[in-house]
Amino acid sequence: MIELDGAVGEGGGQILRTALTLSMITGQPFRIVNIRAGRSKPGLMRQHLVAVQAAAEICNAKVGAVAVGAQTLEFTPGPIKGGDYAFAIGSAGSCTLVLQTIFPALLHAPTASVVRVTGGTHNSMAPPAQFLQRAYGRLLERMGAMVDIELRRYGFYPAGGGELIAHVEPCAQLKQIDLRERGERVDGYAECFVAGIPGSVAKRELECVGLAMGWDEAQLRVRGLPNEYGPGNALLLTLEYEHVTEVFCAFGEKAVRAEQVAKRAVDEARRYIASGAAVGEHLADQFMLPMALAGGGSFTTDCVSDHSKTNAAVIARFLPVRIDFDDCGSFKTCTVRTV
Repeated sequence: MIELDGAVGEGGGQILRTALTLSMITGQPFRIVNIRAGRSKPGLMRQHLVAVQAAAEICNAKVGAVAVGAQTLEFTPGPIKGGDYAFAIGSAGSCTLVLQTIFPALLHAPTASVVRVTGGTHNSMAPPAQFLQRAYGRLLERMGAMVDIELRRYGFYPAGGGELIAHVEPCAQLKQIDLRERGERVDGYAECFVAGIPGSVAKRELECVGLAMGWDEAQLRVRGLPNEYGPGNALLLTLEYEHVTEVFCAFGEKAVRAEQVAKRAVDEARRYIASGAAVGEHLADQFMLPMALAGGGSFTTDCVSDHSKTNAAVIARFLPVRIDFDDCGSFKTCTVRTV
């Protein structure tokens, strides 16, 4: 039984999600205490509870009584099985984080899987659906995985109601890759998704992006959604390079000006561009786990967050790997080695 303390490091839900993923794959049971101790509302939220339930169903795990607010969990996995699955978060909790918990495990299933998750697809505390499709999914494909993600319906905070469907083919062994350079830029564009709010908000956000990034009208795209999806506003900047695609986002909120929303997304994108690194902060955090499952590899990133360092420590509890972060001037190099 691997013992984990959820208060260690940045103290968020990633500790639990990574433990669930690797427990399913390695067959090692774990016990975690102080779940999400570093958050303003500690314990399991709806999306974390659904991640536990989804993992348990996929591998027929033994899990004690668990509910929203629980701060302790024991998880004893069984064999992973493919199939058709449906999980409802019942709030605007993140569908993408639930999917990221179970994706790598379903690659180890003996048969293909289809997973439907309903809840939030675009909220400020999780990667948007397009991040999974364009950034994370592209790297998994380079490593030999076949994962197709369909965004059926948008779901914004606080209403939720979104829907993602993922098709996952078995791939027991991911390929190692070294991603030191992003390559030449192939495309760059901004999309502003609006539902149930004035179109002028999208226009103002995109005007700010255009001025800051030097992009023309063809690169600034309004994506109007049905009013019943809202209210909601998400601004996405996509940078496609020869070897990698990055997605940066910001979300509209009450009493926050459109110009400020745009600035958040632009600042993150410009920091990444200036660094010369292959991947940004959030993709770096998520990419370590499949790289560790592949048995090694490396990448450069513009920033190593406490979130990433905590995730690396949890990965090393389940897999015989060492993850190092080396300073290389304007960026960092992350190297995964077997030990």
